[in-house]
Amino acid sequence: MSEYLADVRKYAPQASEAAVNAIVKYCGIALRNADSSLVSGTDPKELATVRDGFAAKKLGLSAEAADAGIARVVEKMKGVNRKSRVTFYYLLAEATGSLSKLG
Repeated sequence: MSEYLADVRKYAPQASEAAVNAIVKYCGIALRNADSSLVSGTDPKELATVRDGFAAKKLGLSAEAADAGIARVVEKMKGVNRKSRVTFYYLLAEATGSLSKLG
């Protein structure tokens, strides 16, 4: 867990440990696979999965709000080739004012 929190805190120094833990729990087994533990910020299919999965189901965001938040996260993590799914999801929740929905 601590490696996820440390990565999130590179971008959000005051990141909530409880929120990070909730994301890790939500992602579950997907984090065990190197490919599924990362988000590709340049793959439209991958970003649609983030929008239609985590953003819609866990955060309750509309497609428009999710797309706007995803664009902000992609910009914030620009230059990072291996974007951690946990970090990406945390920053998305933060960018859309949805952190409270993580528990």
